[in-house]
Amino acid sequence: MKSSPHLLKGFPLGAVLVLSACATISTQAQSEYTRAQTEVQQLQTDPLANQAAGKPLQQARDALSRAADAIQHHNTADVMHWSYLAARRAEIGEAMVAELRARNQVASATAERVRILLDSQRRRTEVAQQQARQAEQHAQDASQQLQQERQQNQTQQAQQQIQQAQQQEQQAQQQEQQAKQQLEELQARETARGMVLTLSGSLLFATGRDTVQPGAIQSLDNVARFMQQHPMMKIRVQGFTDSRGSDELNDALSQRRAQAVSNALQSSGVDPSRLQAIGRGKSLPVASNDTAAGRQQNRRVELLFSDTAGEFASNQSGQQFQ
Repeated sequence: MKSSPHLLKGFPLGAVLVLSACATISTQAQSEYTRAQTEVQQLQTDPLANQAAGKPLQQARDALSRAADAIQHHNTADVMHWSYLAARRAEIGEAMVAELRARNQVASATAERVRILLDSQRRRTEVAQQQARQAEQHAQDASQQLQQERQQNQTQQAQQQIQQAQQQEQQAQQQEQQAKQQLEELQARETARGMVLTLSGSLLFATGRDTVQPGAIQSLDNVARFMQQHPMMKIRVQGFTDSRGSDELNDALSQRRAQAVSNALQSSGVDPSRLQAIGRGKSLPVASNDTAAGRQQNRRVELLFSDTAGEFASNQSGQQFQ
């Protein structure tokens, strides 16, 4: 390979030396070096390269520099070796850039999907990191064809993971909607704390008593059947009283009544680990305690349901569900 002074005018000195030295190495080595230059140039001109693939880009540059040094020393074997490594590191960097670009595109989705996609991105990153380490370990033995197939597989896996995450989110939303409809059929209402089913104290207990009356068993059986259909859900059973009597007596009575309802649900087949009985006493009245009708409304037991994943909207009781 010969170069006239006129043709070399304007070239960097290093490039001129490399071009001059190429005449002393094999055609295959020249081809490998040229291909490696192209791969590294393609990666480093990508605006996301430094952000997504700083390490493999630097490794590719270093390997390409060593290949250029080998050309100067007329060492065909080293030119082949370092050119191959430079191309491999550049391909790894391109895969990481492609993955970041895909994440940036996915990030423009809705807020609810972002939460799901972030989790899938974490899994994809772990897979990509593991694959990158494997690629580095076997880089000298891997062929260009296998590397191309690997990149295609990564893209397909990323698309499949996104689709799976979307399907899982859709299924979760459908399950949540179904559970909400079923609870509404049980006369539960939606509140800031979640879905709440209020059981009237007069139907549940005799005055001043904490034994569940037979007439309330059917309602609790319906709740138990609902819980069997949604095995991840939990219930906070909260007892309330009116304002008559001392705080100590009201707190104790509300706790006993909440526990009695919890025991009844356990007898209907609900696992105890999914229930938490809390006595609230005369707190959180829903009506005035100045009238008999208002006091009757305040004497109640509320069933606060978690979502289908077992998480509560809030923890107003100040206690963690065990």
